[in-house]
Amino acid sequence: MLRIDDTIFSLDILEKKFCCDLPACQGNCCRYGDSGAPLADQEVAILDRIWPEVKPYLRPEGIAAIEEKGCSIKDFENDNVTPLIGDAECAYTIIKDGILLCGIEKAWSEGKISFQKPLSCHLFPVRVKNYSEFKAVNYVELTICSPARRNGEGKGLYVYEFLREPLIRAIGNEMYDDLCIAAAELRKNNPFKKRK
Repeated sequence: MLRIDDTIFSLDILEKKFCCDLPACQGNCCRYGDSGAPLADQEVAILDRIWPEVKPYLRPEGIAAIEEKGCSIKDFENDNVTPLIGDAECAYTIIKDGILLCGIEKAWSEGKISFQKPLSCHLFPVRVKNYSEFKAVNYVELTICSPARRNGEGKGLYVYEFLREPLIRAIGNEMYDDLCIAAAELRKNNPFKKRK
């Protein structure tokens, strides 16, 4: 573990290699899981507000799921999450060339909304959990992301490097810079962790 101010990072974020490979995984992180994508309270309000702009980008089955269940729902742990189509993919997914992508992000990329997508989706497979005394930032190693691990190894890209933009969104520029310094020190002091 690495602690920077009130935030504790799993060392896997600094030591493991990762780079999404959408043609290989087909965006399966949008399909598999216990429930929809986790949402912060403010994101629940944002999804309600941007729904009219996002709706035209979605598939009919996604629109039907959202109109039936709402722009967000509570899961079995009473956490806010995105609704699903049946028990499968997130209702906000679109499909292009057989790959699941985010309809919210598509609307954002075309300038229709200012919200890119839920932070939990942007950070995946890193998860942030707030506790009373600190914030925990952990990397979750999942089977569906094995193509991303191979791709990361091939490109020599670490989790924290690949997820630079969402990590800055989650922890800020200054803490991200500190994380980079810590990663460099870790590799300098441990020859077995150096970049290949």
